[in-house]
Amino acid sequence: MDYPLLNTFLTIMWVFLWILWFMLLFRVFGDIFRDDSLSGWGKAGWSVFCVVLPFLGCFVYLIARGKGMGEREMRRARRNEQEFQAYVREAAGTGGGTPTPTGHVEELSKLAGLHDHGDITDAEYEQAKEKVLAG
Repeated sequence: MDYPLLNTFLTIMWVFLWILWFMLLFRVFGDIFRDDSLSGWGKAGWSVFCVVLPFLGCFVYLIARGKGMGEREMRRARRNEQEFQAYVREAAGTGGGTPTPTGHVEELSKLAGLHDHGDITDAEYEQAKEKVLAG
């Protein structure tokens, strides 16, 4: 088999460019359908433009709406991060909702620390402990 090194390099380059092209195409279509500010007709128009004339359609979309793509992605990432953090706080029992057994343990350990340091009296400690356990 006679396949020169330059041809191998060019083949690898073309495969890389095709992969890059499909990634760009999927990214554009994903942004078209995730954008809530774009109407149904706008989504249909951009989709037809990108299907009928894919290279021109994608490049025009990037020029016209490219900056907004990044902003929408950042908003989506922030919202996902906030939802994740809220879920973690809720699962850990520190979300401010109903007290959990873990929350009782934390409260009792804080009360014990205050009592050990002499910040509260024995009577105050017992009263606060009853209030936490009654919960």
